[in-house]
Amino acid sequence: MKAFILFFWIVAAQAFPTKPVKIIVAFPPGGGTDIVARVVGAKLQEAWGQGVVVENRAGASGTIGTELAAKADPDGHTLFMATMGNMTANPHLYNMGIDPLRAFAPITKVVDVHFVFMANPSLPAANVAEVIALAKKKPGEIAYSSSGPGGAPHLAMELFKRQAGIDLIHIPYKGSSMSINDLIGGRVMLSMDSLVQSAPHIKSGRLKALAVLGPKRSPLLPEVPTMQEAGVAGYSLTNWFGLLAPAATPKEVVSKIHGDVKKVLNDPDIIKRIGDLGADVVGNTPEEFGAAMRAESQQWAEIIKAVGIKGE
Repeated sequence: MKAFILFFWIVAAQAFPTKPVKIIVAFPPGGGTDIVARVVGAKLQEAWGQGVVVENRAGASGTIGTELAAKADPDGHTLFMATMGNMTANPHLYNMGIDPLRAFAPITKVVDVHFVFMANPSLPAANVAEVIALAKKKPGEIAYSSSGPGGAPHLAMELFKRQAGIDLIHIPYKGSSMSINDLIGGRVMLSMDSLVQSAPHIKSGRLKALAVLGPKRSPLLPEVPTMQEAGVAGYSLTNWFGLLAPAATPKEVVSKIHGDVKKVLNDPDIIKRIGDLGADVVGNTPEEFGAAMRAESQQWAEIIKAVGIKGE
C-alpha cells in the first residue's frame, strides 16, 4: 500500500500542476511581497502552462493570510509567499491559530530584501546622527510608519529605537504601500521598509534615504551608508520572502515545485529584475530554508522579549 501511494505521488508530481496555482500574499497589493510574488508567478505560469494567480489576503498583521494558506488543500496548488514577520516574528507577538513552522512545508527562500531607513524630505535631519539628536530633543513627538504591528518594518524601527536610546511614535498601517504613501505625504516623518517599493520614491526625491539596514551598501543606493557606517554599532537587518506549501503537501510535489522555482530564479532576466527592485535572489533548498527559519524564530523570540515589543 505504501509503495502504491509513493508511486501515485511520484506520478502526480510529474504531472503537476494540473490546474491553476494560487500564491497567497498576506498583505495588500503593491507591497514588496506582492511585487515579488507577481514577478516570480508570471515566470512560473510560463513554465507550467497553467495560470498562476496572486491572492492578497491582508489583515491582522499578516496572520489572516498565513492561517488561510496553512489550511489550504495540501496538493501544491496553493502556495504561500511568506515573510520574516509571517513566519518567525508573529508567533511571538500574537495568539495565532497555528504554529507557522509546523503548519508549512518549506520550498525555498526566494529573495533577501534590502531595507532602507528613510525620511520625509521636510524632516530637519540629513543623516542618522541628526535624527537621533532631533528625537532626543523631541521625545515621543516624531512619528514613524510601518506596514503593521509585528512586521519587519515595525521590528526594524523598534530595534533602532532601543539601540539609539530614543522614543518615536509608531503609526501602523495595513501594508507598506499605505505606510509609504503617508510618509511621502508628510503625515509621518520616518519609516524603515524594503527598497522593492521605496527605491523609486527615493530616486525621485519624494523621500530621502538615511541608511540601509543590511551589512553592506545596496547597489541601488551606493552613496547611502549602512546603519553601522552611520554610527549605530551592531545594527543589521535583512528581510526575506519565501515560498511554502501546506505541511501535508507530499514531498514529491514539494520537490517538483522547488525544482521549477529554482529554474525561474536562475533565469538571468529574473535575477536582473529582482536586483533592480532592491533584492537578491536566493533559491536555497527546503532543508536549508526550514533550518534558517527555525534559528531565526528563536532569535526573534529572544529579541522581542528583551525589547518588549508588543503586538498591537
